[in-house]
Amino acid sequence: MSEMPVYRAPMRSRDDAVPRGVGPERALELGICGIGGRLEPAPGSLAEALVAADAQSGIRLAWRIERFAKAPIGAFVWTRDVDGLTYLGRIAGPWAYDTGEDAAAADLVHVRRCEWLAHPIDQAEVPAGVRATFARNGRNWQRIHDDDAERLSAVLWRTYRD
Repeated sequence: MSEMPVYRAPMRSRDDAVPRGVGPERALELGICGIGGRLEPAPGSLAEALVAADAQSGIRLAWRIERFAKAPIGAFVWTRDVDGLTYLGRIAGPWAYDTGEDAAAADLVHVRRCEWLAHPIDQAEVPAGVRATFARNGRNWQRIHDDDAERLSAVLWRTYRD
């Protein structure tokens, strides 16, 4: 039986004016995960977002939004806060576009509800595949293709869920 997919969610804006760490901090506080890519006007649907993203920023943004939106509910998500602490969550809702000023300021506008564990995971327990993906840095939402990461994320979730 296959485990749920696992994703890296750095939630770091491609806009260098947005301070590093603002996205994960917002996400952990609000119970969301997300990606950047502000759109004007705000889209009312995923289809509108994909068309607007392509027109305003190019097809690569549209592809990133689509990959993010298609991750299944229940998929595991890993992020790191500004201090480098690593958190495990699970996607709990569909794609939405956050029209709030704080969302725009953080460039964390394409969002999904996410249930995060209350405390970070000790670095020694973070699966090697997850650590390796974050070590490469980058700003992309990315699937982590690693069987151990899938299995161990599920074990950690069951172990530490409040």
